[in-house]
Amino acid sequence: MAHYGMLVDLTMCAQCSGCTVACETLYGRPPGESGVHLRSYERGAFPSVKRITLPVQCMQCQNPPCVEVCPTGATYQDKATGTVQIDQSRCVGCRYCMTACPYGARQFDPTSGVVIKCTFCIQRVADGKDPACVQTCIGHARTFGDLNDPTSDVSVAIAERHAIRLNPELGTQPSVYYVF
Repeated sequence: MAHYGMLVDLTMCAQCSGCTVACETLYGRPPGESGVHLRSYERGAFPSVKRITLPVQCMQCQNPPCVEVCPTGATYQDKATGTVQIDQSRCVGCRYCMTACPYGARQFDPTSGVVIKCTFCIQRVADGKDPACVQTCIGHARTFGDLNDPTSDVSVAIAERHAIRLNPELGTQPSVYYVF
């Protein structure tokens, strides 16, 4: 069984928003309704303040709180890929999963009345392709693959670049790693 994961190397990110546009385009969503959100943070104190832009998406947690709170089972963890998915036909738009997600990685789509999120483009992955955000990244800041395979590009990159997970104290075990 696979355990798909991603590395986002912020030292290589061009902050071009290509990842968000690729997602919006693939899924036919209007601007601002991407599975990837760019958030800006400031670190340090004046006069040495540094702005960091952090691309945030569903972390594909191995211990996902969103799955536990979904009353219809629309949000589920796919055992074959290790990813967290949404069955749109079962989603009632209650937004419990949005509240439970500690990363703020989900959105409500008012047009369809359901919650949307990053799916790691699982349909593309099933066809042997990378997720759209990985394919379109001009800085090659994103690496995707099977975390269960120690020789995969993503596993090697995580080990070599000393990548970290966001908020490890939450116990969610995210499958998205970052290099700062």
